[in-house]
Amino acid sequence: PKADYRDLIHNRNAQIIDVRTTAEYRGGHIKKSVNIPLNSLQNAEKKIKKDRPVILCCASGMRSSQATRMLKSKGLEAYNGGSWHSVNRFV
Repeated sequence: PKADYRDLIHNRNAQIIDVRTTAEYRGGHIKKSVNIPLNSLQNAEKKIKKDRPVILCCASGMRSSQATRMLKSKGLEAYNGGSWHSVNRFV
Protein backbone atom coordinates (compact mmCIF):
# COMPACT_ATOMS: atom_id res chain seq x y z
CA PRO A 1 0.00 0.00 0.00
CA LYS A 2 1.04 3.57 -0.73
CA ALA A 3 2.31 5.49 2.30
CA ASP A 4 0.52 8.61 3.50
CA TYR A 5 3.56 10.90 3.56
CA ARG A 6 1.59 13.91 4.78
CA ASP A 7 0.44 11.91 7.83
CA LEU A 8 3.92 10.49 8.42
CA ILE A 9 5.47 13.96 8.35
CA HIS A 10 2.85 16.06 10.13
CA ASN A 11 1.27 13.61 12.58
CA ARG A 12 3.92 10.96 13.18
CA ASN A 13 6.97 13.25 13.14
CA ALA A 14 8.79 11.23 10.48
CA GLN A 15 12.42 12.02 9.89
CA ILE A 16 13.39 12.69 6.29
CA ILE A 17 16.76 11.39 5.17
CA ASP A 18 18.17 12.41 1.80
CA VAL A 19 20.64 9.77 0.59
CA ARG A 20 22.10 11.78 -2.30
CA THR A 21 25.70 12.95 -2.27
CA THR A 22 26.59 16.04 -0.24
CA ALA A 23 27.10 18.03 -3.45
CA GLU A 24 23.64 17.05 -4.74
CA TYR A 25 22.08 17.93 -1.38
CA ARG A 26 23.71 21.37 -1.41
CA GLY A 27 22.11 21.98 -4.80
CA GLY A 28 18.63 21.80 -3.23
CA HIS A 29 16.88 19.76 -0.55
CA ILE A 30 13.86 19.46 1.71
CA LYS A 31 13.90 21.85 4.63
CA LYS A 32 14.69 19.98 7.88
CA SER A 33 15.87 16.88 6.00
CA VAL A 34 19.13 15.23 7.00
CA ASN A 35 21.75 14.35 4.40
CA ILE A 36 23.27 10.91 4.87
CA PRO A 37 24.70 9.72 1.54
CA LEU A 38 23.81 6.13 0.72
CA ASN A 39 27.41 4.97 0.98
CA SER A 40 27.57 6.37 4.56
CA LEU A 41 24.18 5.15 5.75
CA GLN A 42 25.47 1.89 7.21
CA ASN A 43 27.79 3.82 9.57
CA ALA A 44 25.33 6.59 10.45
CA GLU A 45 22.77 4.65 12.47
CA LYS A 46 23.34 6.88 15.52
CA LYS A 47 21.86 9.80 13.55
CA ILE A 48 18.61 7.90 12.92
CA LYS A 49 15.96 7.92 15.63
CA LYS A 50 14.61 4.40 15.90
CA ASP A 51 11.34 5.47 17.55
CA ARG A 52 10.20 7.55 14.54
CA PRO A 53 9.33 6.58 10.96
CA VAL A 54 11.97 7.32 8.32
CA ILE A 55 11.21 8.65 4.84
CA LEU A 56 14.13 8.25 2.45
CA CYS A 57 14.57 10.28 -0.70
CA CYS A 58 17.16 10.89 -3.41
CA ALA A 59 17.13 12.16 -7.00
CA SER A 60 14.98 9.48 -8.63
CA GLY A 61 14.06 6.86 -6.05
CA MET A 62 16.76 4.30 -6.87
CA ARG A 63 19.14 5.04 -4.00
CA SER A 64 16.31 5.67 -1.56
CA SER A 65 14.89 2.25 -2.48
CA GLN A 66 18.19 0.61 -1.49
CA ALA A 67 18.33 2.66 1.70
CA THR A 68 14.74 1.72 2.59
CA ARG A 69 15.51 -1.98 2.25
CA MET A 70 18.64 -1.56 4.35
CA LEU A 71 16.83 0.20 7.21
CA LYS A 72 13.85 -2.16 7.10
CA SER A 73 16.23 -5.11 7.44
CA LYS A 74 17.45 -3.49 10.66
CA GLY A 75 13.88 -3.28 12.00
CA LEU A 76 13.18 0.39 11.33
CA GLU A 77 9.91 1.72 9.96
CA ALA A 78 11.23 3.04 6.65
CA TYR A 79 9.51 4.34 3.50
CA ASN A 80 10.88 5.06 0.05
CA GLY A 81 9.69 8.57 -0.77
CA GLY A 82 11.34 8.53 -4.19
CA SER A 83 12.67 11.84 -5.44
CA TRP A 84 13.15 14.65 -2.95
CA HIS A 85 10.90 16.83 -5.13
CA SER A 86 8.05 14.33 -4.63
CA VAL A 87 8.44 14.25 -0.84
CA ASN A 88 8.78 18.04 -0.68
CA ARG A 89 5.13 18.37 -1.76
CA PHE A 90 4.04 16.93 1.60
CA VAL A 91 6.23 19.04 3.87
